Amino acid sequence: MTDPSASTPATPRLITLGETMALITPALAESLATARDVRLLVGGAESNVATHAAHLGIPTAWVSAVGDDALGVRVREDVARHGVDVHWVASDPRARTGVYFKDPGRGVLYYRSGSAAAHMSPASVAGIPLEEAEIVHISGITPALSHSCAALIDTIVDRVSAGPGILSFDVNHRASLWEPGVAAPALLALARRADLVFVGLDEAEGLWGTADPDAVRDLIPRPTMLVVKDGDVGATEFHRYATADVRSFAPAIPTEVVEAVGAGDAFAAGYLAAHLQGADAGERLAAGHRRAHLVLQSTSDFIPDHL
Repeated sequence: MTDPSASTPATPRLITLGETMALITPALAESLATARDVRLLVGGAESNVATHAAHLGIPTAWVSAVGDDALGVRVREDVARHGVDVHWVASDPRARTGVYFKDPGRGVLYYRSGSAAAHMSPASVAGIPLEEAEIVHISGITPALSHSCAALIDTIVDRVSAGPGILSFDVNHRASLWEPGVAAPALLALARRADLVFVGLDEAEGLWGTADPDAVRDLIPRPTMLVVKDGDVGATEFHRYATADVRSFAPAIPTEVVEAVGAGDAFAAGYLAAHLQGADAGERLAAGHRRAHLVLQSTSDFIPDHL
């Protein structure tokens, strides 16, 4: 495996970590079963966040591992093309790059078992200055990939928590990776250790039985900031100042949805970028909605500010 700490440029303001795969999607919003034209793209929750954030002007790095194969080259180069620092992305000759398929309106098909990213471990971040970034962003996907990835996430949480930066955690439950009965306590424990948490209201209800944003906050009281997203309704932020919570809400932008996958990552990136730019709660939430609105209108995980 290549050494991800071979060079040491300035620490970016935002570091994200997680698997990215080659993405095959119909060129139009139609079923995989009938599509004749498809596109080969890349996609992954944390690199999606990095790509959007870099597009919004935030110096950002993405940390991961890809296979030493053509798809790994494509993944790394595609993310870098959007202005993301990828020098901490390792190329693993022992394993392949994962692949997934979008089936618009029907979900996603994953072929990621045994991928290079699943072999990541605490050693993968040994030379990375996590404590120096203003925000480190992870998701609940990574600890479900393997035991070594779960240990990696524990290491990241401990290291970032010991420094002055913010640990951002998107719950991002993937039922195809682990069952709710296993995922629920693990994801709750991670959420309670983070400084900033993103979670969908339907996701929280499925995992923990919480019916509204206030119930989610009662369950996850520790993070300084908690963002509960409620689909086409809007998003609620809880921000603790001293001992009191300030509750803010911003409605979603009405959107004709083509494909929902990737919109949560876009929301998180818009929110995080606005936070780093000093925006207030209302603007942070609005910035998240603007990025999600763009992605919801496409089969791609990233599109620029216009269609």
